[in-house]
Amino acid sequence: MENDFLKNTNVIKYSNKTYAKNGYSTISEIKLSQGTDVIEWLNTYGIHYENEYKKVVSQNNLDDFLIKLLSDVDHPNKVIILENILFLTTRVLITDNLKLESEQMIFIVSQDFLWSIQEKNGDYFNWIRERLEDNKGIVRKKNADYLLFLLLESIVDNYQDTYLENVELSSDKLSSENIKPTPEFTSLVEKRKQELFNFKKATLSLRDTVIKLEKVQIEGFNTIYFSELKEQTNNLVSNIDFELQELESKINLIFSIQGHRLNEVMKTLTILSVIFIPLTFLAGIYGMNFENIPELKSEYGYFILLGVMFFVTLISVWYFKRKRWF
Repeated sequence: MENDFLKNTNVIKYSNKTYAKNGYSTISEIKLSQGTDVIEWLNTYGIHYENEYKKVVSQNNLDDFLIKLLSDVDHPNKVIILENILFLTTRVLITDNLKLESEQMIFIVSQDFLWSIQEKNGDYFNWIRERLEDNKGIVRKKNADYLLFLLLESIVDNYQDTYLENVELSSDKLSSENIKPTPEFTSLVEKRKQELFNFKKATLSLRDTVIKLEKVQIEGFNTIYFSELKEQTNNLVSNIDFELQELESKINLIFSIQGHRLNEVMKTLTILSVIFIPLTFLAGIYGMNFENIPELKSEYGYFILLGVMFFVTLISVWYFKRKRWF
């Protein structure tokens, strides 16, 4: 298990003038918070290394409460302040597959180190690693709090990019011109709504975490960066809510179209019924088996009755047109 932990763990050490990236051969090599101007970014893929986490926490004299926190594999959103250490956990949406699954992410932050723990392999942080390696921007001039800001910003940016991509993909299929009261179209709308609900849930979760970070007060941790993240998440939630309202309007329009079509069918059937009711009445009278019906013995009785029926039909049609019922 230890070898597997070491295989999935790497560290980036950087300062304004230095950069190094490597792994570890033993857990005893993992030394955090060395009291220098070098910032360490330790990253681990996997949240089930309970014994290994315990060793790392113990040998670096970190708060023992971290052992309990790291032993829980499923956290709600938490921002916990320990002794000069910040423990942060959140669930992050995985957007590189159609199922939009989620994973647990844990961040342990001090002034000069950040330990990120991810449930699954793969992330959206490669651009940050490239900036650190090439010394682009100001990241190597800042403390670990700024690195945490970049990691969370990367998650938000990924949400925004994926949301915009999905908007473009669904805009043609769900455009107003293509609205049809069919099960297929309704299924597309409901599928899109479910995707948006997942995005909104993940974004709100991340926004709650950012709001908690804004209130953190520990030595060496600057919270001014996180106000921008809060605005980004608020904008994304607003865009999602707007699209949800549009989809709800389309569903209502589908119901309206279906109701209108049903009304047209019922109106046509009603008009036909009203036309044929008097004709059926006349046919019923002269279809009775009474001998003393004078018209039955008339030479032209049949044609007279047909004429009366035709006249009744014309009168009914004229009346309906006058009332503009069709």
